[in-house]
Amino acid sequence: MTATASDSTIAHEFVQFAVEAGVLRFGEFRTKAGRLSPYFFNSGLFDDGAKLLRLGEFYARRLVASGLEFDMLFGPAYKGITLAAALAMEFGRRGRAVPFAFNRKEAKDHGEGGVVVGAPLRGRTVIVDDVITDGASKRESVELLRREQAEPVAVLIALDRMERSGTDDQLSARSAVTDFELAYGLPVIAIATLTDLLQVLQSSADPALSSHLARVGAYRERYGA
Repeated sequence: MTATASDSTIAHEFVQFAVEAGVLRFGEFRTKAGRLSPYFFNSGLFDDGAKLLRLGEFYARRLVASGLEFDMLFGPAYKGITLAAALAMEFGRRGRAVPFAFNRKEAKDHGEGGVVVGAPLRGRTVIVDDVITDGASKRESVELLRREQAEPVAVLIALDRMERSGTDDQLSARSAVTDFELAYGLPVIAIATLTDLLQVLQSSADPALSSHLARVGAYRERYGA
């Protein structure tokens, strides 16, 4: 998706917030694909009410800026549950009661039963999560929504790593996000991307932060889509 000036402002503010919250860290981290990454984004570290309030605000700002029409939110288990709830609460603070639901990893065989918790799945639904790595949980969410006769209209994530999938000797030509968009015909809306992260590092007046630019840039050169 093409970013507007408004999107860029939101993205850069979000990167700064993620760094300050300790959610976006720099060093050496082993990714799910087995790569050594110079940065790591762990949304599980949005771990108190104040951080979640701000996080919900960033998700809402980005979703509103996209101009997308939607009726409800869906959070894939497990991280997506908290993220969708934080976003729904932010819309509630703004005066709009947006229904949300989430799924269980395993079906419940007592009480209300089933795998879906929360509002009935219906209408134009935005899937809310943190990142797309291999897209598996998002694919499961799309299939679940469609089985329930809801209409998935987009996936809203915090950070797009803009990274090609595959092994070092056989890298895909596209990122996991692009593969997902092509496979399901749905847009992926990211609050920030790796490009935004690089721009923040490049423009930072903090030497401790800007010192990571070269390593993150080299990683982008090697694995970026």
